[in-house]
Amino acid sequence: MSSTHQHNPPNSSEEEIDLLALFKTVWQQKKKVGLIIFAFMLFGLFVALFSPKEFTASSTFVPQVSEPSRPGGALGGLASLAGINLGGNATGAEIPPLLYPKITSSVSFKKALLDAELSVDGIQGPITYQKYYDDVYSPGFFGYVKQYTLGLPGVIIKNLKGDQEDSTFQMEDDLIRVSQTEFEHFQRLERQMSVAPNEKEGFVSLSFVLPEPVMAAQMTKYAQDLLQKEVIAYKISNAKEQLKFTEERFEEKKAEFNQIQSRLANFRDRNQNISSATAMNQLQRLEAEYNFAFNIYTEIAKQLEQAKLQVSKDTPVFSVIQPVSVPVEKSAPNRPLILVIFTILGVIAALGYVFGSEFLKGLKEQWGEE
Repeated sequence: MSSTHQHNPPNSSEEEIDLLALFKTVWQQKKKVGLIIFAFMLFGLFVALFSPKEFTASSTFVPQVSEPSRPGGALGGLASLAGINLGGNATGAEIPPLLYPKITSSVSFKKALLDAELSVDGIQGPITYQKYYDDVYSPGFFGYVKQYTLGLPGVIIKNLKGDQEDSTFQMEDDLIRVSQTEFEHFQRLERQMSVAPNEKEGFVSLSFVLPEPVMAAQMTKYAQDLLQKEVIAYKISNAKEQLKFTEERFEEKKAEFNQIQSRLANFRDRNQNISSATAMNQLQRLEAEYNFAFNIYTEIAKQLEQAKLQVSKDTPVFSVIQPVSVPVEKSAPNRPLILVIFTILGVIAALGYVFGSEFLKGLKEQWGEE
């Protein structure tokens, strides 16, 4: 004999009853729900009104990659004899745009940003970024709340340590040391500055967020120029090494040529009428040395000009697509979005309160029956 098992489908009427019961529960406590949502909306309005304003300035540029070149030529042999490797493949080396964020996040780069001069409303003359945040900037109400709530442990530790670690930026034995104050500035810079290379399109976007529009534009322009200088310095480093080597050899051969030229002139002055074979041989020897020195001197002078041209040729060019401009509208806070977010949070909190209270009420009744 075989038995059959019948499975009953879910009862849709029970689900409808449950939804109606939930809606009824919420409706019964609609005043509390409304008060909770209204309280969140008021708090959201307070946050939206008192959040500090922020302005974002940006720039977009395209780094023009130059073709790799073969350095050295005839001078490469002289350089190798002197123990200098001019780098046959390194001269054309480029810093890929994907590494630009690594440059901007370096300690030396951020240290240079601290010394950027800014124009601030109400202050006569330029002021550095570091001095502005040390002496002028006020974080506002929420800034102080955050500082003395979430950031209270850091404030206590800093006060206990005092100024013993607040030494200036210094380099000892090629080791970079950063003070606690500078480290805090660096953390802020990481939040304010953004470098976004677009590998597909080949452009780089750089932006800065600051409390004032002119300051944001100035810092963006300063960071852009500084980044481009770093890239250029790296790109032409090998060409400059070659130029330096050529200049040193040129000065050496120039001094040798001048000495031989003076010796030849003095010998001719002392021997106006040459009659002996010995004097004639010495004259020919001096003239041969003179011609040899002159040929080398002339060749290195040509290579010196070529090295100077190579530096100019290797210097990268940056095409600015979107130049830096002073932002007109603030980028933060987005007050409508803040209100919407707090309203949604209020709805979630209200429903959580209602259902949580009903759940606790059911547990108490169940415990009472037991």
